[in-house]
Amino acid sequence: MNNTKAILDLAKKTIQIEGDAILNLSSFLTDDFSNAVECIIASKGRVIISGVGKSAIIASKIVSTLNSTGTPAIFMHAADAIHGDLGTIQDTDVVICISKSGSTPEIKMLVPLIKRGKNKLIGITGNKGSFLGQNADFVLNTFVEEEACPNNLAPTTSTTAQLVMGDALAICLLKLKGFSSTDFAKYHPGGALGKRLYLRVEDIVKNNEKPQVEASSSIKKVIVEISEKMLGVAAVIENDEIVGVVTDGDLRRMLNKYDSINGLTARDIMSSNPKTIPTDVLAIKALEVIQNNGISQLLAVDGKEYKGVVHLHNLIREGIL
Repeated sequence: MNNTKAILDLAKKTIQIEGDAILNLSSFLTDDFSNAVECIIASKGRVIISGVGKSAIIASKIVSTLNSTGTPAIFMHAADAIHGDLGTIQDTDVVICISKSGSTPEIKMLVPLIKRGKNKLIGITGNKGSFLGQNADFVLNTFVEEEACPNNLAPTTSTTAQLVMGDALAICLLKLKGFSSTDFAKYHPGGALGKRLYLRVEDIVKNNEKPQVEASSSIKKVIVEISEKMLGVAAVIENDEIVGVVTDGDLRRMLNKYDSINGLTARDIMSSNPKTIPTDVLAIKALEVIQNNGISQLLAVDGKEYKGVVHLHNLIREGIL
């Protein structure tokens, strides 16, 4: 029996339910949200985020988002907090508790303990009249009409709403703190994302060979240079400046054009005005130039000085592409 239509209809309904709930969140935003953001910015401590069950998983993700965007945050499971981990909270920290109902046993035990200290408490809950809603300094309402679960039981729409509210907090904090792409790179030094933000052409070129020939060099010397340096190209240098480039393609075109290569020099077959790129620009820019021009390599320069070659394969290997 083919269940394709039923499956797709159910998937679409799930997305529709959650999508509508998320769009509705904006109508719940009050001064409590802006006050919560300003409270976090004014704090000299960290953001401690707590929850239980699925809300704990959402709390952990929001912690990661805050940390990666310049707001120090720590996850503290609500159940663990009442069994010793409460010492994680310092006087200067701001605490966020996440709970759909706002009245779970763990929350009811944890909230009074937090309120004994000097910490501000932000509640993310779907029930403003709950224990958490009544005791938090700032309440961020994540009420949803229904879960996407057909039985209206499994946390689905509600946890998505919590996550989105956390993202809204993080983005507002990021913007108000002036957190830039350069700052982002400092927190993401690994992986393709980090490399796109900090890896420069000079970082690639310094690990490559530096193929070059003189304009008067013989074709044999050009072929040997390209073959030995294994970058498919050689810069043609005259008076310490780049005057052209010879690529594998230029060599193939030469064989089609000339019956004999005796007496030919690099100048005879080179391409003038080759594409170059400064060594101090981001490697991602080199990729853009390569893709836009349908080429495989660029000559890297510092001013007019030839520094080496950045090849498409380098960018692929570094995970830029």
